[in-house]
Amino acid sequence: MTAHDRSRPMPGGLIALALLIGVLLTGPAGIQAAAAPSGPFQNAVQAAYLAYYARSADPGGLAFWSDALADAEGDLDRLIATFANSAEYRARYQDMSDEELVDTVYQQLFGRAAEPAGKRFYLERLQSGAATRASVVLEILTGAQGEDLRVLTNKLAASSYFTARVAASQAAYDEDTKAENIALLEAVGADDATLDSAHAATDDYVAVYAPVTIIHINDHHSHLEPNTGATLAFDGIETDVETGGFPRVITKVYDLLRDSYQPLVLHAGDAITGTIFFSSFKGRADADLMNEICFDAFALGNHEFDDSDAGLADFLGFLNGDERGCTTPVLAANVVPEVGTPLRPDADTSLIQDYMIRDFGGTRVGVIGIDIAGKTQNSSSPLPTTRFLDERETAQAKIDELSAQGIDRIVLLTHFQYENDLQLAQELRGVDVIIGGDSHTLLGEAFADLGLNTQGPYPTVVNDLDGQPVCVAQAWQFSELVGELRVLFDRQGQVRRCDGTPHLLLGDTFERDGVALAGAQRLEVLDLIAATPELSIVRPDDRGERILGFYSDQLDELTQTVVGIADEDLCLERIPGQGRSSLCPVEATQANGGDIQQLVTEAFLQRSFEADIALQNAGGVRIDIPAGEFTIATVFELLPFANTLVNLEMTGAEIEQVLEEAVANFQDGEGSTGSYPYAANLRWDLDLSQPAGSRFSNIQIRRRGSDEWLALEGSDQVTVVTNSFIAAGRDGYFTFGDVSDDGRATDTFIDYAQAFIDFLQQDVGGAEPGDPILVPPPSVGAVPCADYSTQSFIDAAGVPLLPDPAVGRACE
Repeated sequence: MTAHDRSRPMPGGLIALALLIGVLLTGPAGIQAAAAPSGPFQNAVQAAYLAYYARSADPGGLAFWSDALADAEGDLDRLIATFANSAEYRARYQDMSDEELVDTVYQQLFGRAAEPAGKRFYLERLQSGAATRASVVLEILTGAQGEDLRVLTNKLAASSYFTARVAASQAAYDEDTKAENIALLEAVGADDATLDSAHAATDDYVAVYAPVTIIHINDHHSHLEPNTGATLAFDGIETDVETGGFPRVITKVYDLLRDSYQPLVLHAGDAITGTIFFSSFKGRADADLMNEICFDAFALGNHEFDDSDAGLADFLGFLNGDERGCTTPVLAANVVPEVGTPLRPDADTSLIQDYMIRDFGGTRVGVIGIDIAGKTQNSSSPLPTTRFLDERETAQAKIDELSAQGIDRIVLLTHFQYENDLQLAQELRGVDVIIGGDSHTLLGEAFADLGLNTQGPYPTVVNDLDGQPVCVAQAWQFSELVGELRVLFDRQGQVRRCDGTPHLLLGDTFERDGVALAGAQRLEVLDLIAATPELSIVRPDDRGERILGFYSDQLDELTQTVVGIADEDLCLERIPGQGRSSLCPVEATQANGGDIQQLVTEAFLQRSFEADIALQNAGGVRIDIPAGEFTIATVFELLPFANTLVNLEMTGAEIEQVLEEAVANFQDGEGSTGSYPYAANLRWDLDLSQPAGSRFSNIQIRRRGSDEWLALEGSDQVTVVTNSFIAAGRDGYFTFGDVSDDGRATDTFIDYAQAFIDFLQQDVGGAEPGDPILVPPPSVGAVPCADYSTQSFIDAAGVPLLPDPAVGRACE
């Protein structure tokens, strides 16, 4: 008796399911070794894939055809017809003769050539028309006996195990890797040891080809509470919705972790500064919430240095002092603190490291931290002894260091801006992924349809110096979005494919014109959200809510106390025409710059009591103020940094020099556009198309207590009030630093946010020092046109930016 039963031809092309399942339920318990949900339909589909394609079923195909067979009550006609007409089947068999087809099917099912009698039997059936080339494949399958049946059972067990592991791990299973699966199954025979080897090979396959899922945020800037003023356009209709909040970030991260096989959870810097939570708690509130996630790595951003190295060391102490044992590696390969300073107390102790390595059971991923060097040095407050190395040179050196250790899957965790990341990727060798921050970039083309300003696809893919793909991603800002990037590598550690989803975190209430949506309107919005993978309605994490509540309760009085009323929208801007405002169109500020920066400088001037003029860097003012009531909390969000008012004694020539420096900082150097100057009692014309040193003209001063504008003379002696940050020469204001070093600076020790509140209450509202907060609160609006510091502006291309009375001030 042969190992193959040739007495069971299939009737009329209709394959009886019971016949096929009989093969799979007989013999050794190999099929039970598969760690997969199994049943007659799943087993039948797996057998069909092996017979027709010589491979395991892909997870999607297994699910589809199992359901189809169940619906058809086991009738295989549709499956046979589809498989036999598929491109994969034709590519495998169409150029074969009938004899070659029979031999091939025997080989892939039983690991041997067809015996002469068996081959003759099936060829006769084909030649007589009793069987088709499609049906004879399953006839061979269902005729298995003895040794053939043991081989087949083991192959099917290996197939089921492979499919199950691929499904569970989300490993790649595409055209490039089908050959590996076919080779894996070819090696399976009747010996159970070959099945064990196949399982081991499958585990190795999954370890290599399962995606690394990077879950990431950046630039949350102490924005721990949700944004209650967000607006999205659903089907073109503006709809108010709550977004973000760190407790929602916690929930979303854990949701994604549950569905990720090889996850990395990363933060790309600027966790702190920006709201009253940092002003009040100096990073402790941020750290407590971050520790609920316990990031695999955190990269330093420029704002981590706003309270200098000592303040950063305190924050990192909070971050790594969690009582439950969370330890977050803090990465910044190009930041070198001096030994004996807060970030490196001694030669053996450093609070930051160059990189971290994550081992996923044999597959290792290196993560290197890179901070933005020039901006951090020029626009934050690191110690003078803390060195910042070149970003590209440092990145390549650390990539090479990891490569020498055999690590070929490399992620740069940067705080370096999106456009810089794209350029950096093209200048390096060996980098696979860049997860970035600093530019607050929203990626994901679907967001454009929602009325948001997106800068590119998520992820953005560019090529490195060797032409290999690099996946670049960023996750917007302010705890509103969580990025989910899936990266597939090949055995050499090269990126085969990357994709993912930027998840915008939403509440579940929606309003239009102040009215909550209900009924059909609400259902329409919910349907749109459900159809948009980038949108997620997320319930805040309970424990995160309790932590946030602990800190919020301490701020309740501040949060609820109204200190002013804005008569109009007070727009934020840095450089005129830049479009930084989230409230106003660029036309509203393109000629003269930001309304709110002007009002802040006026407040500083009044609260200095001595100064003739006030100078403030644009980036030190953080938000628009919409028309209506605003609170103490709003003021601390407007002016969030730990700055005080400083009076400087300067000459007119020094003032002109510092203005030129402030513009050159971003126009000619690597500094932030936040250095753009705003002033009270000082005004000018500015032409960015001119060379450095000759961009300002017609500079005029109005002395304290005078109504007359006069030309600023180089020999004039002027008292200037500014904030303590730029008084130290930061953000490109080098002459301020020289004046301070000369002993011509006096720190008033007046908190600059408190100065703004006192200006509202006393200078605008008429209250006396020590009086309670005024009720009703005082009203403020934009300063008169003649008081704007930038009276006319020509951009770097030589184009004058003129006022647009339709949307902005009608200043002449």
